[in-house]
Amino acid sequence: MTMIIKKVIRIVLVLILVPVMTLSAFLVYITLTDYKPEPIVVLERSETMADSSLTQKSLSLISWNLGYAGLGNEMDFFYDGGSRVRDTYDNTQTNLQEILGFLKSSDSLPFWFLQEIDLDSDRTYNLDQMELVKNTLPSYYATFALNYKVPFVPLPPANPMGKVTSGMATLSDFKASESLRVAYPLITSWPDRLFLLDRCFILNRYLLADGRSLCLINTHNTAFIYDTVLRRKELETIKKVMLHEYNQGNFVVAGGDWNQEPPSFHPDAFFGGHRFGLTQVQMPENFLPNTWQWVYDNTLPTNRRVDTPYTKGETMTSTIDYLVFSPNITVETVRAIDLNFAHSDHNPIYVRFKLNLN
Repeated sequence: MTMIIKKVIRIVLVLILVPVMTLSAFLVYITLTDYKPEPIVVLERSETMADSSLTQKSLSLISWNLGYAGLGNEMDFFYDGGSRVRDTYDNTQTNLQEILGFLKSSDSLPFWFLQEIDLDSDRTYNLDQMELVKNTLPSYYATFALNYKVPFVPLPPANPMGKVTSGMATLSDFKASESLRVAYPLITSWPDRLFLLDRCFILNRYLLADGRSLCLINTHNTAFIYDTVLRRKELETIKKVMLHEYNQGNFVVAGGDWNQEPPSFHPDAFFGGHRFGLTQVQMPENFLPNTWQWVYDNTLPTNRRVDTPYTKGETMTSTIDYLVFSPNITVETVRAIDLNFAHSDHNPIYVRFKLNLN
């Protein structure tokens, strides 16, 4: 009887210890291989001459979160309340080709802000999307910054997301004198931060003839964290850079996917026939001096909930993609481009602006 009891105890211990040891080893591995970029990483720096064409006409820009071509209108996503982890290979390829087609059709634009571009991720069948973007827009200068590099995301346990390598890019007709990856502070605790994005923004500096610079800041801020204090900590990083550049006499444009509505946002009553749903977070009204310009289109949404496949008029939508301009820039046009979330969970936003040089 004693031998049987000892044997049972050994079996129970093995059943308990093996999973615990396996999990511990996995966490050690993920911790040791965790992507830890420096606070500021130089993506590119050159001795480029000032470009006078930057000051001779109106400039335009499209910002678009591509949803890594994996969040088309047929998709729901487990992080957003759905159940699925990845779309089918065929749908992912279709989404990607349609996205590239849109980029190609608008290749006269001088600037692009793009977010959520996969390089080598299980969720998008290891397609190098950035290489395809560059091949589609071969005349553009492209700077890319990683913001999601995890060898294995174990969620959801029944069907893990697996390897993710992804980031964001700024493309331009003009060569930047400097391009920086600026890290946001980590606002999640261990071990959650091992499996989430390492948030950042890209700062591109374009030299003007009078010695000043046009500073373009492409941002992708935190999602799925609703603590206002933590989010404000992240925002203070980009605010500090924006105000510093403007105080130096430079022209500043910042925007992208803020993952929160603009200050005092009120949608148009019709909202393009889409159903508006208030997000859980909104940009603080006093985030910047009131001379700065928040620029968005309140007649159309730029983002949809991904808790179910998309149905226009039923799926909740909101505006979390927009731009902010320093006081020395005149904004001429802004509009969201309603693609009905066919191939991404975001719609692009277009702006045209002019630098006030006098």
